[in-house]
Amino acid sequence: MPRYLVERTFPDGLNVPMNDAGATAMGGVIARNAEKGVTWVQSYVSPDKGKSFCIYDAPSPEAIRSTAQKNALPVDKITEVRVLDPYFYR
Repeated sequence: MPRYLVERTFPDGLNVPMNDAGATAMGGVIARNAEKGVTWVQSYVSPDKGKSFCIYDAPSPEAIRSTAQKNALPVDKITEVRVLDPYFYR
């Protein structure tokens, strides 16, 4: 399965509450992603919460865009990526 880096911009900042409501919201994202075979692996968020960089396993960029729309998430750019491990060379 291809892996992708998805860049997003949140003009008002990304706010996910650290409570049951936040957990429920993230569970909904995961469930909607699964409908298209998309797996959210991990995300990184800028200190101001204005940008996120998310790693996904997905069958295609179109599947990511489709689930992002269902999840009301912006998509600035999708790039297919591969792992480069610095310890591989030792």
